[in-house]
Amino acid sequence: MVTKEFSEIYVIDLGGDVRVNPKLSGTKHNVFGIQTGVAISFLVKRETRQGYRIFYARRPEFETADEKLEFIGSAKMERIKFDEIQPDAKGNWINLADTDFDSLLPILDPETKVASKSSREKAIFKLFGNGVNTARDEWVTDFSGSILESKVRLFLSEYARHTTKAKHHDTVIKWSRNLKSKLDRGQRELFDRAYVRTYAYRPYVAVYAYLSRLMIDELGQLEAFDASDNVTINIPAGKDFRCLATTLPSDFHYIGDTKVLGMYRYDDTGRRVDNITDWALHQFDKQYQPSRAKPKRPIDKEAIFHYVYGVLHDPVYREKYTLNLKREFPRIPLYANFWRWSDWGKELMELHISYESVAPAKMKRTDVADEKAKKAGLAPKAMLKADKEAGRIVLDSETTLADIPPEAWEYRLGNRSALEWILDQYRESKPKDPTIREKFDAYRFADYKDKVIELLMRVTTVSVRTVAIVRAMKDAAR
Repeated sequence: MVTKEFSEIYVIDLGGDVRVNPKLSGTKHNVFGIQTGVAISFLVKRETRQGYRIFYARRPEFETADEKLEFIGSAKMERIKFDEIQPDAKGNWINLADTDFDSLLPILDPETKVASKSSREKAIFKLFGNGVNTARDEWVTDFSGSILESKVRLFLSEYARHTTKAKHHDTVIKWSRNLKSKLDRGQRELFDRAYVRTYAYRPYVAVYAYLSRLMIDELGQLEAFDASDNVTINIPAGKDFRCLATTLPSDFHYIGDTKVLGMYRYDDTGRRVDNITDWALHQFDKQYQPSRAKPKRPIDKEAIFHYVYGVLHDPVYREKYTLNLKREFPRIPLYANFWRWSDWGKELMELHISYESVAPAKMKRTDVADEKAKKAGLAPKAMLKADKEAGRIVLDSETTLADIPPEAWEYRLGNRSALEWILDQYRESKPKDPTIREKFDAYRFADYKDKVIELLMRVTTVSVRTVAIVRAMKDAAR
């Protein structure tokens, strides 16, 4: 760390972060014409060093790139007004969060993950890990099970042509460092339909995936959490917070850089074990069931799992701890009414897991024939555009869905609503992988149109009901 080597650190923040402030333009306000903010640091090392000091100056938010470059070319250090910054205990020195976050119960902890005794556990969940990192999405996922099988069979046949002695790594298939290591170890595999699974690829978008040890770069915690009777809570590792439960194996980019927390975990023998720790159960017992009298509704680990999911959707919690959640994994407060939050969490979880079977929302479907496409023997042009203000979705050049309630757009996972995640994933686009583009560019929205319409109607129901619960949370006592 620079703080161990240098006595003084001077930072001039030139701003220009388009992702933080969408009103900025990378080409107009950023000195490099990019979307990420830019800063210049000057590090001073002195012979006699007693600790370190940080000095910070920031240019005006809407200063243009030309104005910033002119400043850099003419400014003198001794004339720049710096503010001295005092970092917090975790080394953060800008956008400091003044909250009680550290006093809350940690949701996960690396030491708890490897602790051999329950007495050493200090987090709510015992085991956590990453979602599945394929390193070759276009090869191992598809909306069509038959096309996926064809892709996998080609991949495995091309891989089989290579040997540890003749490993030229041609570009017919997608190689990665891990795949090359598997080849070096002599790892082989034949196609096995058992590896074809329904897969949580993006929020409310399930695909077929081939989840084998050879073709998947990193399986993450799949084997520890994967079972038909398990549920996982998926959260991002930093950035804007959101969470989503699923009973399916989840992709590493399912909800951001995804961390997976299972209700249960499974040992090497396949035995199911609670993933909520005894330590967590003791903390909740101590808070909510301190007397020796047997409570009418005793708190168990499943109820704690639902409580966590409920609290993680609390809009007051998310707003209060926004900065903390960008930098750290969640910590959980102990609200006054445990069962209200646990019941809310259970209701949300059942809603989010069962999104494909909830009652579809009523929408107005309008179909106007695209005569030009029909004469040319073509399918209607796919569009998949959301018009939030008008409460409608334009699916293609023939079909529009209307009467979408405003609440449906309020349920957001990251930078878009649940409905927009669906529209984004079902758009037509050319595959990036050259072999996939040449041999397997078969996706057409028209083949999935009716399925997408039904999915949009059902997820609209999910979105509206989620927003209603979240609104009720906002006014609840804590």
